[in-house]
Amino acid sequence: MRSFFLPVLSLTLSLAASAIAEPTLSPWQLHERRSHIPAGWTRTRKLDSSASVPLRFALAQSNIENIEALLYDVSHPDSPNYGNHWSASQIAAKFAPSTESIETVRSWLIESGVEPHRMKLSPTKGWLEVASTVEEAENLLLAEYHVYDHETGTKHIACESYHLPEHVTPHVDFVTPTIHFDAKVQKRDKYGRVPIGQPGQGSTPKTTGQIDGLLTQIEDCDKQITPICLRALYGLWYQPIAGDKNSYGIVEYSPQAYVQSDLDMFAKNFSTGLEGVSPTLVSIDGGSIPTSASSFDYNGESNLDLEYGMTLVTKAQNVTLYQTGDSVEGASFNTFLDALDGSYCTFDGGDDPTQDPVYPDTASGGYSGQEDCGTVKPANVISTSYGYNEADLSAAYAIRQCNEYGKLGLMGVTFLFSSGDWGVAGNGGYCLNTDGTQTPDGAVFNPAFPATCPFVTSVGATEVSPGQNVWEPENACQQVIYSGGGFSNYFRTPDYQKAAVEGYLKANPISYSKDIYNSTGSRAYPDLSANGANYAVAIDGSFSLVYGTSAASPVVGAILTMVNDARISHGKPPLGFINPTIYSAGFAGAFKDITNGTNPGCGTLGFNATKGWDPVTGLGTPYFPSLLAKWLTL
Repeated sequence: MRSFFLPVLSLTLSLAASAIAEPTLSPWQLHERRSHIPAGWTRTRKLDSSASVPLRFALAQSNIENIEALLYDVSHPDSPNYGNHWSASQIAAKFAPSTESIETVRSWLIESGVEPHRMKLSPTKGWLEVASTVEEAENLLLAEYHVYDHETGTKHIACESYHLPEHVTPHVDFVTPTIHFDAKVQKRDKYGRVPIGQPGQGSTPKTTGQIDGLLTQIEDCDKQITPICLRALYGLWYQPIAGDKNSYGIVEYSPQAYVQSDLDMFAKNFSTGLEGVSPTLVSIDGGSIPTSASSFDYNGESNLDLEYGMTLVTKAQNVTLYQTGDSVEGASFNTFLDALDGSYCTFDGGDDPTQDPVYPDTASGGYSGQEDCGTVKPANVISTSYGYNEADLSAAYAIRQCNEYGKLGLMGVTFLFSSGDWGVAGNGGYCLNTDGTQTPDGAVFNPAFPATCPFVTSVGATEVSPGQNVWEPENACQQVIYSGGGFSNYFRTPDYQKAAVEGYLKANPISYSKDIYNSTGSRAYPDLSANGANYAVAIDGSFSLVYGTSAASPVVGAILTMVNDARISHGKPPLGFINPTIYSAGFAGAFKDITNGTNPGCGTLGFNATKGWDPVTGLGTPYFPSLLAKWLTL
């Protein structure tokens, strides 16, 4: 099975092999190189040779090249094993590094002068850590370490490239710390808190401010979206009957947090029986619901997700809130994944301390406990309304995380991620330049992550345009935000999507220069969409209009959770990874096609919504009655 990774891209890390030296054991090869220093960083000085640096070697995983085929085996509707999801122990056994990989790396280190007592193999054998000095690390990797300063004051240790012996290279995915830069700059506000909306600043919803009064009639859905609008748009008239056996999870990252009085205010207007009801809080690495911060920036995302998520699945279905990270250190996606699966804490080298928070957090007010690893059972459906620009992260880092979503898909978990609010541009409207840097005036399309991971379902945004009603077709979102969509620079086109993407390109030849988007055959997104404009959301004691794919993802999550309810009540397993199914011929017509609108960005109109799949709204919006009928046959 071929890899999903695109190995040759001018905008990403070069992983090409290049023999440059002749050591005793075998020639060294270039393993990873970064083409540029990320925005905001400056190389300031050479790192002292006697300084300590803990090297982490991410050992190659057994059978990881087969994860696509293994996932299809339980996720494709034509497979006889559809729905036969794996256990956590089966996952761990299947993907553990081989003895050969462990011994090859260990032997090379010993022969290079590293004493055995300075090496430590993780319990799950995912990585090998070496207590080293800078001088030794530079000799081992043919690298040169420097200190980099960020404009916010954050310091970071990195090198521009590093090498491994030819015979070691196949056994190591990557090494840290090396070329990987911090994806979560620790600029704290006046209260000492981390940036709003981690991970990936700029990915949270937008608002046009407070509204004078609620419009609760279905005729007014072009002005305000309320739960009745969504039920009418997507046919979600369903009362769950297996709530005690089903689960729906929504992920929030500190310092974002909900306000209970706002949830009650929303419930009083739109939800029967939900006044006074809270989501089930699962605290991950110190995640809590603070009461000191109160504003749209702090409460908008979480209130939006929970008010609509809880209302659409009704009081009969509990919603789990995964509140991730403390208010000081914050969190990354990997922090959340660590808690779902203990083996991930060390999978492919474990967390990268240069990109993920480190616990215990010794700062004042930080979480002082140990990192949560394997302490949380994943819900059947998990919605996340946060994201990075793909270019914010190294390819190896993104691939490692994407593979984990694939492993959890094997376990029967459906992962949904919003596709972003900036059209073909990245968060904040930043676009790529030809040298890989990101600037507001860049001209190269800047895809989102994890939306581009082929093992998650990416959700774009639509709207009920002014003057239209819920019985007419929606359009791609053109108010305040634009549906994120386009083509990955890291991942190949997955087989399940190939026919749909090729059909779009054949019927809609793209006139843009191939220099501004990836035309080589890559993962396209989003996969589907839902309304993302004019949501009436209770925030800090009043209602505001809110916009974003942040709204669309939890709505789709609620719909899929109700499909799971029906399947479970019929003795069937949960959906798990849905992409091979929704792109299959048998699900044609299960979505409402969106054929009008574009997703502008980077000085262009972006792509166009059209008949069939498109890189603006995907397959279209879900229609619950059709999806339910089709999924109950599987």
